Amino acid sequence: MYIGSIDQGTTSTRFIVFDQQGQIISVAQKEHTQIYPQPGWVEHNPDEIWTNTQEVIAEALHKGGLTTKDLAAVGITNQRETTVVWNKHTGKPYYNALVWQDTRTSSLVAELAAEGGADRFRPKTGLPLATYFSSLKAKWLLKHIATLEKDALKGEVLFGTMDTYVLWQLTGGVHGGQHITDVTNASRTQLMNLSTLQWDGELLEAFGIPRNILPEIRSSSEVYGTATGVLEGVPVAGILGDQQAALVGQTCFEPGEAKNTYGTGCFMLLNTGTTINQSTHGLITTVAYQLGDKPAHYALEGSVAIAGALVQWLRDNLGIIQKSSDIEELAATVEDNGGCYFVPAFSGLYAPYWRADARGVIAGLTRFVNKGHLGRAALEATAFQTLEVLEAMEKDAGIRLSELRVDGGMTVNELLMQFQADLLNVPVVRPKMIETTALGAAYAAGLAVGYWKDTDDLRRNWGIEKTWEPVMEKSVRNSLYRHWRKAVRRSFGWEE
Repeated sequence: MYIGSIDQGTTSTRFIVFDQQGQIISVAQKEHTQIYPQPGWVEHNPDEIWTNTQEVIAEALHKGGLTTKDLAAVGITNQRETTVVWNKHTGKPYYNALVWQDTRTSSLVAELAAEGGADRFRPKTGLPLATYFSSLKAKWLLKHIATLEKDALKGEVLFGTMDTYVLWQLTGGVHGGQHITDVTNASRTQLMNLSTLQWDGELLEAFGIPRNILPEIRSSSEVYGTATGVLEGVPVAGILGDQQAALVGQTCFEPGEAKNTYGTGCFMLLNTGTTINQSTHGLITTVAYQLGDKPAHYALEGSVAIAGALVQWLRDNLGIIQKSSDIEELAATVEDNGGCYFVPAFSGLYAPYWRADARGVIAGLTRFVNKGHLGRAALEATAFQTLEVLEAMEKDAGIRLSELRVDGGMTVNELLMQFQADLLNVPVVRPKMIETTALGAAYAAGLAVGYWKDTDDLRRNWGIEKTWEPVMEKSVRNSLYRHWRKAVRRSFGWEE
């Protein structure tokens, strides 16, 4: 028997089948359209994503010579905060999903912050007011989409992040689909109280969200229902937001253990145990996971909006490279960044600055700089942003990290990983299995049905593939970082 994992990400949807050792048996992946109706707006078509989900499940099963009878359970992991509203009777979305990167709610951020500051909801939610979270996306949709508010009052509307939407479709859709989310995804809506792990009346009122459109909040690891259609008869038993899933996939179950995922964005999570640790250095507090009826674990998180997305931008918007993997070769054509720094504040800056008024800048340009330097500066931007998050994390948690566990697509880039180790001045460790996001969702589902006994079982699966040790001189590191910070300051205040 195996465990299936639906990984509904920002740029693509995948289905991966894992065995008991956490090894991949079969995988299929399909990209979906990125929709940019105007500057700062980012949307996905939920129908397209659901079609792709069914296709990749069928393809991965076929490739592996498997049937649904070979699966003990399936888990779901998803791009977080991305918000969709649909009609419970027709199953049709009222509008495209608003993606986590979307900044159309910036005027709502300003409006709500004017009344009580950007941190007014932080004590309850662990989150600052920002365009990032689902609360304001839902508010915008209710305000701007014809009939939505009216239908919501009649009890016909369902709201969810992508985990909720996929689970509802998977468990029957209009024919009795389950309307559920887990504590990790609920903690990113800015509508859940971190202490009670329930929707909070005061927050719902402040954001103007009707309670009846919200899914039920459950743990990250339990049987939510049985799949129909392409996964007919398989228990759906795990849900984790993608970054929390990677934390579980990296088996960071002890307080003080941290991982960094290098994907479209870059996300570092530090397990703080069952304690809610409020940040004073620009990080957010979030639920890490809750396994069945055990207490929830919390985490400090540093979110960077643009990491791999910057490489895609060089590929798609500038045509400097043909495919994303060409970036390493391009960056290796030069010794260093040539004095050039790239701050990718395309949708503002997230942790630790939370500046919605920032926009992307390339600083330090001279006649000497060529496309190799630009490519290198783009890669280095991810490492610099990670350093800023790590520093904030160490200050908040009062612990010095001894190593950083890394995962995600960009970790195959050896040049980036070495530069990261050099900047952080700690070893960077890549595990044998870098698909830790999908693996984490599989672990959550497998634990729920007894496929794995406990977290010790999972730890035995974790193994190191490669470690990068820091070799950079301290003076070089300090100089690079000083210039980076100067470039970041140049990005502030661009949007008025």
